[in-house]
Amino acid sequence: MNSEFLFTDSDFSRIRTLIHRRAGIALGEHKRQMVYSRLSRRLRDLGLPQFSTYLSLLEDSRDGNEWQLFINSLTTNLTSFFREAHHFPVLAELARKCTQPITVWCAAASTGEEPYSIAITLMEALGERASTARVIATDIDTSVLAKASAAVFTMEQVNRLSPDRLRRFFNKGTGANAGKVRVRPEVAAMVKFSRLNLLDGSWPVKEPVDAIFCRNVMIYFDKPTQKKLLDRFVPLLKPHGLLFAGHSENASLVNQTFKTVGQTVYTMSKARA
Repeated sequence: MNSEFLFTDSDFSRIRTLIHRRAGIALGEHKRQMVYSRLSRRLRDLGLPQFSTYLSLLEDSRDGNEWQLFINSLTTNLTSFFREAHHFPVLAELARKCTQPITVWCAAASTGEEPYSIAITLMEALGERASTARVIATDIDTSVLAKASAAVFTMEQVNRLSPDRLRRFFNKGTGANAGKVRVRPEVAAMVKFSRLNLLDGSWPVKEPVDAIFCRNVMIYFDKPTQKKLLDRFVPLLKPHGLLFAGHSENASLVNQTFKTVGQTVYTMSKARA
């Protein structure tokens, strides 16, 4: 293949090691072309001739910004409103049963569709009580968090929502913002966005929550990293708490720690002491 930049087996191996060490992502051999395509943009922006030069710059860098851009380049952010729709009625039922204010952690917020779907579900389920509900929304990718915080979406991104939900939870843009919608302030106020690398030693989630959405995240991690994450989730879930996983993440991920209570919905298999 006639490539713009020299990209050797050694370069790819270094990238796989670096992204696994920094973000826990396990890149398969089949991701080679994706890696080349996405990181080539950084080489162009920096005016570098080859991948080895970029990787040496990265490894020697004390600039956290370039490391963040490296991670942003290699993360996948496929999302949509009410994706895997079977989870949201389960969340609504949990919310209605909670006697205390409910807190939900969305561990891979991406561009915001998932945490806003959670907030909308809580508003529909709780009515006036939703004003005390909280959605903690985190992601490793700073570029998608900026989009999520803006709370602005195209009509194409919301075209699967019912007319009623669009009226109740979004404001239509006018003038220069025609063809776009913004999440209503009362919905946006429920969601707090922050950056989090799930490999970090400390997480901003300190108190136990009622539910954790960690969907289509663990598929990018190897088995030891998956187990470490699941072990860390345990003390952060209330005894009745639910873990929502992605459609590709089945019960083999949870074995002795969690048990299935619905389609890719789990609770702790035994109460904590």
